Amino acid sequence: MFNGIIKNVGKIVNIRKINKSLLIDVSTNIKFKNNEIGSSIACSGACLTLDRFNKKLISFYISKETLDKTIFKFCKKGDTINIEKSLKFGERISGHFVQGHIDTTSTVDKISFIGKSWVINFKLSKKYRKYVVNKGSITINGVSLTVAKMLKNGFQISIIPKTLKLTNLIYLKPKNLVNVEFDVLGKYIKNFIK
Repeated sequence: MFNGIIKNVGKIVNIRKINKSLLIDVSTNIKFKNNEIGSSIACSGACLTLDRFNKKLISFYISKETLDKTIFKFCKKGDTINIEKSLKFGERISGHFVQGHIDTTSTVDKISFIGKSWVINFKLSKKYRKYVVNKGSITINGVSLTVAKMLKNGFQISIIPKTLKLTNLIYLKPKNLVNVEFDVLGKYIKNFIK
């Protein structure tokens, strides 16, 4: 479980294909301990298991299932990813409950600016729009955000300068793909109603 408050990023420095899966090495300033091997780490929102680490290099195995549902199928050396360690019991939760289970990807449609903030329109397939609520929580590349407005073909978010500075969202351009996780509470409610 995560809270989507991203304070660290990493850079993909190595990618190895193994059958239909990947092993990636990521350079980061986050410190890890031996007992954290096997723990869950959110990588641009996708919950991955820490396979190994060596000083500033961390490694993850990405299964075919994760590749099929996330932007990692298009990852390349030099890409910047958002990184968040899982929550510890008793920690403050500033964002919202994030599982690291990516529901789909979405395309950046348009980026505009209001002062130093970015306003981004995302296209979203019609079958997923039922999970997006105006002023509700949504996770983009692992970042906990609030839906600013519902759009005919998707949704809009506003990102403050601090979030841009700390995350890989600063690198977004129109037509880029992002990982999307819908609010887990909304998904459960939708399932119960069904």
